[in-house]
Amino acid sequence: MNIAHFFTIIRIFIAPFFPLIYLHPEWFHLALPYMPYVLLAILIVCEVTDLIDGYLARSRKLVSDLGKVLDPMADSITRMLILFSFTQGPVGVSILLIFVFLYREFIISTLRTICALRGYALAARKSGKIKAIFLAVVNFFVVILLIFYQLNWIELPTYQWICFSVIALAAAYSVITAVEYIYVNREHVKKILSNPSP
Repeated sequence: MNIAHFFTIIRIFIAPFFPLIYLHPEWFHLALPYMPYVLLAILIVCEVTDLIDGYLARSRKLVSDLGKVLDPMADSITRMLILFSFTQGPVGVSILLIFVFLYREFIISTLRTICALRGYALAARKSGKIKAIFLAVVNFFVVILLIFYQLNWIELPTYQWICFSVIALAAAYSVITAVEYIYVNREHVKKILSNPSP
């Protein structure tokens, strides 16, 4: 354990509060008009801790095997909790759309894990980092629009259509990055498929 891991663990423990507050603000005695602002605060904390743990790991040479497992796990937990939250409440996107992100995470994570066990280190792609930034922006956008909806600045059907559109764009780009990742690492994939047992 080191200071970088500490910030990663903070993200893992804070992320579940997003769906809890989004779905049941009354559990926290939180008035509905204030709910989006608390969600924004959670998003900010998650993104800032993600930046800090990465910076500390690189600048202080704290990169470790544990960190290589914890950081992507924290990212996946945070992203999926937020996205599945959006299938409920006023956002109300189709769960089938969220499955696109879920399958992408499972496929890429499984591929990286198998390759790691075989001694192949699959480097992160720039497109994957852009995907993470894109999705973070989408999450912020959806929550900020929630404020506008609660202020009656936009109607519910308009809000839901906008949310579906931006999340669908993020899902499409997520699929593109997965295809690119597999293509770039196709030689390792071929080795796995031709010799499935380690």
